[in-house]
Amino acid sequence: MALPAIAPYPMPAAAELPANRVDWKVDPSRAVLLVHDLQNYFLSAFDTTASPVTELLVHVGELKRKAAALGVPVVYTAQPGGQTPEERGLQQDFWGPGLPADPHAEAIADAVAPDAADTVLTKWKYSGFVRTDLLERLREQGRDQLVITGIYAHIGVLMTACDAWMQDIQAFLVADAVADFSAEDHAMALRWAAGKCAVVTTTDSVFEGN
Repeated sequence: MALPAIAPYPMPAAAELPANRVDWKVDPSRAVLLVHDLQNYFLSAFDTTASPVTELLVHVGELKRKAAALGVPVVYTAQPGGQTPEERGLQQDFWGPGLPADPHAEAIADAVAPDAADTVLTKWKYSGFVRTDLLERLREQGRDQLVITGIYAHIGVLMTACDAWMQDIQAFLVADAVADFSAEDHAMALRWAAGKCAVVTTTDSVFEGN
């Protein structure tokens, strides 16, 4: 039930991405950048000196800087450590107790740590919309686009993108700013998102032309 040990794999290149069904474009006046669960606990499953993590952290950092320059709000999700079985719910059955009550495990990786202006939401389930006020924040700010980065692509990242679609929020899944259990899981998440609920894009393309 614990996290798997994740072997290094190449971050997908632009030429390898699936075709999108829609042609949405990111508008900085409508968008929010989401950094999903980039906590030390989840990153510890990877070799953090190898792909895809090396590119993941660099690309998320680049997107944060671009977002700041364009006035795009940045929101993080982070799961709390030391959750009770009641708080875990069915996640306990699939993944065990989750994060330990340890500040380092709970912390977001230093390379992409939140700035003072950023928002950090406590997250409880796969989707960043469940038991959080993410949707309310988007509505209050008049924003209806969500640029999604982080881990794991085929679990929380994909579920958050799908939930965004169900709330009429345009989701943009940044293919080279997410990571997963394997190259196969990563590719599956991109295919499903591109065909069902989001635009799959790259770090270089997200804010292109802005």
